[in-house]
Amino acid sequence: MYEEGIRDIFIPNEIVGPIKLERLRKLNNRDILLSVAVDHPDHVKMLSEVFSSPGNKKMNVFIDVCTGYPRTGVQPGKDALDLARMIADSPGLHLKGIFTHDGHSYKAADAREVREIFRKSQEDMLETAELMRGAGIPVEEISVGSTPSLLLCDEILEGITEIRPGSYIFMDADQASVAGTYEHCAQTVLATVISRPTEERVVIDAGTKTLTACQSLSGIASSKGHGRLKEHPEIFLNRIAEEHGSFDIPGGSGLSYRIGDRIEIISNHACPTSNLFRSIYGVKKGEVVAEWPVLAQSRSQ
Repeated sequence: MYEEGIRDIFIPNEIVGPIKLERLRKLNNRDILLSVAVDHPDHVKMLSEVFSSPGNKKMNVFIDVCTGYPRTGVQPGKDALDLARMIADSPGLHLKGIFTHDGHSYKAADAREVREIFRKSQEDMLETAELMRGAGIPVEEISVGSTPSLLLCDEILEGITEIRPGSYIFMDADQASVAGTYEHCAQTVLATVISRPTEERVVIDAGTKTLTACQSLSGIASSKGHGRLKEHPEIFLNRIAEEHGSFDIPGGSGLSYRIGDRIEIISNHACPTSNLFRSIYGVKKGEVVAEWPVLAQSRSQ
């Protein structure tokens, strides 16, 4: 991201280990506003040890707060305040703000529950920020969000400074379930029909190595199968293996697919699908108008 000209980067994740911390140190010393996440005293100690050494810029830190999604994150309120105090007293670090991801909105039963989750998440964050400010600790940024929340939200509360919807940029079959339409799904995988073993079954050359094995089985973002046909989103891939996916032609539909036909598939989850490809092609009115290399592909190591 830095090499492509972005100079304000927030890594909403905990960075651990000497190799990654050294990369972080080198990047932070460039002309960049870089921020990173913490949710435990050990993170604070590790970062302070690296960034308090002579010649290094201070590292901006966001406290990762858990507002209901059981992944990373310190609890809101006192636990977050205790961590904020530690950061404020740690050389080499600057407390930039707090952030959360209300990922439990994916498992909400309906739009009303998504809105309730999002509002409660915002309230917890605003209350936590006020607790810190009351203790004399400045909080510049309050970052929140998930794609379901932002698709269905009716209000972003005053004091929230940033929203972070991820899948929103492409949309996918899971988010189409939230939105109630597939018309906003911008990312598709172009696959080829390679076999017609029966009158009903159509086999394509796109499996888990292409579409991932991601499948949300419950909640408002759940989606049947392993991907949808763009031109006929009522049809989903009902079987998937490493190199193969297949669907059955609905009886009475009049649809016909021949070996060699090419089909656009809307994946269940756009994020890991993007990581499986080296290029993304921009298509407008049926014509390829751009090719973008996926420069971060396989860069998790």
